[in-house]
Amino acid sequence: MEIYVLLKQTFDTEEKIVIQQGAISEDGVKFVINPYDEYAVEQAIQFRDEHGGKITVLAVGPERMAEALRTALAMGADEAVLINDDRITSDEYAVAHVIHLYLSDKSYDLILGGSFSVDNGAGQVTIRIAKLLGIPHVSTVTKLELAGNQVVAYRDSEGDLEVSELSLPALFTAQQGLNEPRYPSLPGIMKAKKKPFKELNLDDLGISELVSRTVRTELFLPDARKAGQILKGEPGDQVKELVSLLRNEAKVI
Repeated sequence: MEIYVLLKQTFDTEEKIVIQQGAISEDGVKFVINPYDEYAVEQAIQFRDEHGGKITVLAVGPERMAEALRTALAMGADEAVLINDDRITSDEYAVAHVIHLYLSDKSYDLILGGSFSVDNGAGQVTIRIAKLLGIPHVSTVTKLELAGNQVVAYRDSEGDLEVSELSLPALFTAQQGLNEPRYPSLPGIMKAKKKPFKELNLDDLGISELVSRTVRTELFLPDARKAGQILKGEPGDQVKELVSLLRNEAKVI
């Protein structure tokens, strides 16, 4: 079984966001595997160990993403591929297009990824890839059962449980609760250093021009939260004052 896991590297969730000159500062920042992608890596390892096959972890982004890929290798993945090129923007359409071109001539049975990344939170890349590849997908799964060429996927749906049965090849995105990701062991870290690691650019994929569909025009932090107000007086007077504040200061009515 050929399994691909799509990875992204994000800020550690404990990091403070600092914006300098219209961009997020990365000075001294700790980066980690996107937490939802860790569930995808763990699920891939469990399937590989039970059914056999090979796991390739794939990322698109700057050189620093190699660290996230090597962590996935230390967890138990077999190979890693980093597509690194300054011409690639963070636009989801462009990233999905690059990954699609890489996968289009590959053999794959199962593609896994996180339900969304904790930095942008768009949740678009994996679903776009499924559309481009023409394969079925189920997002935000909390349980997967694999038997031969069939996969049963479970996902929460507005308080209910939704169950889907798909034939491979297919793509799934992982939600919290799918599993408990393992920590890389010391032997795993040592083995990761010898596992295949390939780095490619757009020229290697035969892409001469990459078009983005979205452009960020401005980036800023939200206004500092103001202290709350306590309204005094009789209930009727409080209501009048509240309506006045909402209309004249907050301007929401």
